[in-house]
Amino acid sequence: MTIRALLVDDEAVARRRIRRLLAGETDITVVGECADGASAVQAIAAAQPHVVFLDVQMPELDGFEVVQALKPGDLPAIVFVTAYDRYALRAFDVHAIDYLLKPFTRERFRTAVSRARERLDRRSGDGGLAALIDELRSRGRYLARLAVPVGSRTALLECADIDWLEAADNYVKLHVDRREYLLRETLGTLEQRLDPADFARIHRSAIVRVDRVVALRPATHGDVHVELRGGCRLTLSRTYRDRVESRLLFLRK
Repeated sequence: MTIRALLVDDEAVARRRIRRLLAGETDITVVGECADGASAVQAIAAAQPHVVFLDVQMPELDGFEVVQALKPGDLPAIVFVTAYDRYALRAFDVHAIDYLLKPFTRERFRTAVSRARERLDRRSGDGGLAALIDELRSRGRYLARLAVPVGSRTALLECADIDWLEAADNYVKLHVDRREYLLRETLGTLEQRLDPADFARIHRSAIVRVDRVVALRPATHGDVHVELRGGCRLTLSRTYRDRVESRLLFLRK
């Protein structure tokens, strides 16, 4: 049996390394590569790989959301790949899903490949993966953290620490206390992944964390100024005013 493998990682260098490591496995052929989660869902449905090396943090959809989006009949063996998120790694262990923690050794990689072979040989489905899918769906689809590039590393920002988000062309600027981070994402796409109980769109170019709002103040032309902890003032446009004011429960001063 020739095992079909799909490589999913937003970093080309990571995909190249896995491809090189797989070159020594005579029974495995790489059927494709994807740089984001949305493409991965399509590729899995089209190519029907036996095993997918799946990064956790990616644009469009992350690794969790890729798994959630798969149809039961499309489920391959999943080897998660991550550079951080030890909380997620413990969840993978509970559900008996293998993972590779970057940077991983050739020996650790071979162990993951061997486990994938064993799973395919059993041909009995992946109960652990199904359990993880059920848990993820019951947990909801909203983000708890964001992976943001900072120089040569990736920072994990808790969504609870974000004060507000600002559109910046094809990027979103995250305001965290007195620091700013740039994320290559659109504000509209990110809004769909943030918990609406915690965040509110106040302007076409701004989203605020609701618990950071301390006051609403009248402005010109029917707009309202939203004052955040720390003194930052943003504009609540008329488009979003009724929807936001009904949620904030603050008195204007």
